Amino acid sequence: MSKILTTRYDVAEHLRTPEEMAAYLEACLEEANGDTLFIAKALGDIARAKGMTQVARDAGLSRESLYKALSGERSPSFDTILKVVHALGLKLHAQASH
Repeated sequence: MSKILTTRYDVAEHLRTPEEMAAYLEACLEEANGDTLFIAKALGDIARAKGMTQVARDAGLSRESLYKALSGERSPSFDTILKVVHALGLKLHAQASH
């Protein structure tokens, strides 16, 4: 029997345009069900796709602190989230839930 070679899937490799990044974040926000770590990880995926160094610079954060904040292992402050969203060129929107 032959072995099947697999590679780890990395969503960041598939987020190429601002529209794809926004759609990914929107989908993650819908699926998160209040899980802030899930959202932080999704923002980390988008930041890696865009380039962590540039996102950190644009957000006014060190690259190391950006990696930690968006690792999905701890909840970043809302201030950090807002800085990262802005640095990614994205906007958050509110909508009435029904």
